[in-house]
Amino acid sequence: MRAGVSFGGLLAVVLVIAAVAGSFAYLDMPLGALFAGAAAGEIVDFVGRFFPPELGPAFLAKVGWAALETLAISLVSTVLAAVAGAVLALPAAGRHGVAGQVAARFVLNLLRSVPELVWATLMVLAAGLGPFAGTLALALHTTGVLGRLFAEALENTPPAPAEALAGSGAPSLAAFLYGTFPLVAAQWLAYALYRWEMNIRMAAILGFVGAGGLGALLYFSLSLFHEAEASTVILAMLAMAVAVDGASAWLRRASA
Repeated sequence: MRAGVSFGGLLAVVLVIAAVAGSFAYLDMPLGALFAGAAAGEIVDFVGRFFPPELGPAFLAKVGWAALETLAISLVSTVLAAVAGAVLALPAAGRHGVAGQVAARFVLNLLRSVPELVWATLMVLAAGLGPFAGTLALALHTTGVLGRLFAEALENTPPAPAEALAGSGAPSLAAFLYGTFPLVAAQWLAYALYRWEMNIRMAAILGFVGAGGLGALLYFSLSLFHEAEASTVILAMLAMAVAVDGASAWLRRASA
């Protein structure tokens, strides 16, 4: 038994090493060039072009407005996704029959299987450049993610309280709101806040495909080789991510 397990583990290690080596060979990645003396100088020069950051009042004002736009995109898209995900989670958890469960899970799988950048590209083509396309893109993908997480939370919730209310004559909506929702509310909120943290980062990236916000400003600065301005935008993204992480953690503690 031990010999078999040892042989299986050794075989797995050999296969992983072979796969990694084969991937490097297939991709033809010149990793050795990174450790050459000339490469070190080029890296220092490249990083040096980003400092000091651009701190002019006019550009800082642009960064501030872009940051507010990014924050609004992430917040609105998360709220829309939480509502849509909750609606789809009910049939996905089997609350409306097998046919509804299959259909809802198919929709959720479709929404979350398409990456945010792909959704953003499609929405830019459909709705034009700007924050509206970014909001739709994040809302669609996040609906698939939150809907699936909400459905799993519902499936793990004991049905007895809602069944007792329904048996006493309460409407189905009231039975859900008073018998099931209090049991999953904290978990749903934690999932939504976690996705908000992720969406604030993704909202900054979606600007590279024309979805507005800090990403659009960063793309514009890099396109013109204005590295100092790009450095300011990157620092703004970092500050926003830290602030949102702190706000999300505080909200989770407050709701616990």
